[in-house]
Amino acid sequence: MAYTVPLTVLPSSIWRLPAAFKDGIGVGERAYIVSLSIMSEILAFTAIGLIARWGEVFPRWVPVLRGRRVPTKAAIVPAAVGATILTLIFTLLFTVSEIKGTTIRGDDLPDSYPSQASGWEAAWFYVCYAPLILWGPLLAVLTVACWKRRHAAEKAPAPA
Repeated sequence: MAYTVPLTVLPSSIWRLPAAFKDGIGVGERAYIVSLSIMSEILAFTAIGLIARWGEVFPRWVPVLRGRRVPTKAAIVPAAVGATILTLIFTLLFTVSEIKGTTIRGDDLPDSYPSQASGWEAAWFYVCYAPLILWGPLLAVLTVACWKRRHAAEKAPAPA
C-alpha cells in the first residue's frame, strides 16, 4: 500500500507539467507548477518511510542522527496530520466541489476549468486527478498500521 501512494499522485503531477510550458506563462508560474509536481511526489514518497528501514533508523548520510532510531512520534504525528489534511482537501472538498460544480471556496467554476471542458480533456483531467482522492485515506491506513507495529515493538520485552 505504501508503494501505491506515490502512484496516486503521479498522474496529477504529470498532467500539470504541460501547463508549465504553455505560451503566456511567466517564469515564476513555470517554476511553481514544476515545483508543485516535484514536491507532491516527494511528499507522497515519504509514505514509504512508514514501512521502510530508513523510516525507522536514520540513514548513514544524515549527519549527527545517522544510525539512531527515528522516534515513533516523529514519524506518526506528521503522517497523521498529513493524512488528515489530504483527506479533507482531496477526498472531501475536491469531491464535494466537483459534485456541486464549484471551487473549493464555493465560487462557480470558470469556463476554463478542466472539468468544464468536454470530451477527452475532461476525461483526462478526471483520470489524472481522481487517484488523489485516495492519497489521504491510504496515508491514514499506513499511519495507523505503522503506529501499531512500532508501538507493539516498543512494548515487546527485549531479547535476552
